[in-house]
Parts: sequence; C-alpha cells; structure tokens
Amino acid sequence: MSHPAIAPGRVAVITGGASGIGLAAAHKFAATGMKIVLADLRGDALDQAAASVATVAKGGQADVRAVPTDVAVLEDVQRMKQIAYQSFGEVAVLMNNAGIGNGGGPFEHYERWQRVLSVNLWGVINGAQVFTQAMVEQGTPAAIINTGSKQGITTPPGDTAYNVSKAGVKVITEGLAHALRNIEGGKVTAHLLIPGHVWTGITGRKLDQADSEKPKGAWTPEQTVDFMLEHLNDGDFYVLCPDNDVPHALDARRIQWAADDIIQNRPALSRWHPDWKDQFAAYVKDVTP
Repeated sequence: MSHPAIAPGRVAVITGGASGIGLAAAHKFAATGMKIVLADLRGDALDQAAASVATVAKGGQADVRAVPTDVAVLEDVQRMKQIAYQSFGEVAVLMNNAGIGNGGGPFEHYERWQRVLSVNLWGVINGAQVFTQAMVEQGTPAAIINTGSKQGITTPPGDTAYNVSKAGVKVITEGLAHALRNIEGGKVTAHLLIPGHVWTGITGRKLDQADSEKPKGAWTPEQTVDFMLEHLNDGDFYVLCPDNDVPHALDARRIQWAADDIIQNRPALSRWHPDWKDQFAAYVKDVTP
C-alpha cells in the first residue's frame, strides 16, 4: 500500500464501520498496523465489529475505539473527532462511509427523504467540516475517502432520495479535492469511492448471512476495499468499482449516455425511456456481458 497515509502506527476513522465496506476497510487498515476509530450507531453490531477488528490490530483492543455516532448529528461527529485525537493524536484516513437507502421517489415519503439526506449527504458534509482543517494542520500525508454511488451519477428511476444524496456526495468530494490540492504544501488528498453491486446491508444482506449466500453478480465488501486501496495507491480520485456483472467499459458507456442526455437534449433519464430503449441497447451492445 503506497499511499503515504496508510502506514503502521497511523490512524483511520471509519463511519458506517459496523458492517459492509466500512468493516472490511477497518480490518484491512488494522492488518497493516493502523489504529482504528470505528463509528456507527450504538448497539451490539458496533461492539462486535470493534471486537473483530481488535483481533487483527497490532495492539489489540488498545488500538481500536468504538464510538457510537449518528453522522447526521454534528455534535456526534465533533465528539468522534475529539475521541480520535485524544486517543491517538492524529487522523491519517477519514472514511466517510455511513449510508442508508430506502428513501423514496420524487414526491413521496418525505420523512424518509430527510433521513437519507441527513445520513448520506450531511454525514459527509459533517465529516468534512469537522475533520479537514485539523488533518491539513497536521502537516502529514492524509486521505479523505467519501463513499458515493453510481446511482449518484446515472440517477436511475426508483430511489430518487438516495440518488440525490449520492450526487451530492460526488459534488462535495470534487470540491474538497480541488480545495485541498490548492493548499500550498498541503498533504491531504480526497477520493470518491464509487462501489458497484456490493453485498451489504443496503443491498439486502443480513448480518448473520454467510458469504456463500452472496448473489453471483455482487462483489464482497473485501473485494471492494482491495480495489479501493489499489486505486488509492495509483492516486486516483474517482475509484469506479466494477462487479461480477458490470465491467468498467459498461459503466463508462452508462455514464457517458447520462451526460449526453443534457448535451443532446434528450428526455430526462432517456436510458429508461421507451422511445430510446433500443438506441441505448445498441449503444452498449458490444460491452454488455
């Protein structure tokens, strides 16, 4: 792992760390000798996750802090930062990963919209607002990784609230990367993780399900984290993950088509419009598995 922030003795703060991609990242970082601050909602899942990470951490339980946190609440995120710095003195990696789905369409489920946006978007905003300046002032190499989604780029019909939240994560992370690279002598980088189909709680996995029950098309969280680390090493900003059903070339065509809706003044979401269905199918035919 060549990104200088990922090194023995340094500190990773991970939200949404009790399961899925967050937990897989915590295990990977701990195995490299990093100290871990694991944040998630209060409960048995967080305690169990912290115990499992401690089994691979170099210093065992002494190198792991479990911090009950609702990322939608600014004071919770401020408390998480305080615990991280009081416990370990610095933060090398901030992974704003906490996320939920099941929001709603454009004119339904107002309360669910509020919760999805508060966690998925405001959780990232809160993390950036609370941690970034302190990480810059450390003067040491560091990385901020925000978990987005392909649905925030191609915005398919269905869970519009989720799409909006992840589109916002893309925008804030792009702005963050630009701001950080224009700090003279700055050593903090920003990265947008864009998972493919990953078998997590958002995609229907239960905490007690075995890996053998994973859908064939999905990647495991561990595969996603390995791909992320490989591309962090390469210095990539956009970490666009494939999966077992969708190769990179197909993702690229879908993203290009979505952008061309504006350029060519096609109907909104023309990929799913009956008048454009055949044209889209022809456009991706040579890259469709």
